[in-house]
Amino acid sequence: MRITTWAEYGVICALHLARKTAQGPVTGREIAAQERLPADYVEQILLRLRRAGVIASTRGARGGYMLAKPADQITIRAVIHASELETFDLHCVSHPIESDRCHASHSCSIRPIWVLLQTKIDDVLESVNLADLLQDEPAVRERVGLPVLEHIQ
Repeated sequence: MRITTWAEYGVICALHLARKTAQGPVTGREIAAQERLPADYVEQILLRLRRAGVIASTRGARGGYMLAKPADQITIRAVIHASELETFDLHCVSHPIESDRCHASHSCSIRPIWVLLQTKIDDVLESVNLADLLQDEPAVRERVGLPVLEHIQ
């Protein structure tokens, strides 16, 4: 699996909004400037997140974007799925016409491994929410069951 810029920027934007929840709506330009991301890209990602119901928007002079739900109710999987439209692309499923070998009606001993991997990735992403990522790296590592690195503490 490769994390695309759509997915990475989507998580960064959603996390930015989670940090700013108490301050009210935040504009896409503010997010782009503070996170040093391309403004056009940020606006497109925010639109995808809004369409998926991850964030909400308000219009007007004090308008902008905010989380649609509390940060502890928004999973990283939901953010990535909204930003990227998928969390793991199974090429043989998404592009079956490119090869007779990859057609769904053919037996493939590799496909079950990719499906298992997709399930595991989705399970991990579903188990972590935006509120979890508001912590520092050692706390997040502990939360997800990774060893805490010595130099980070």
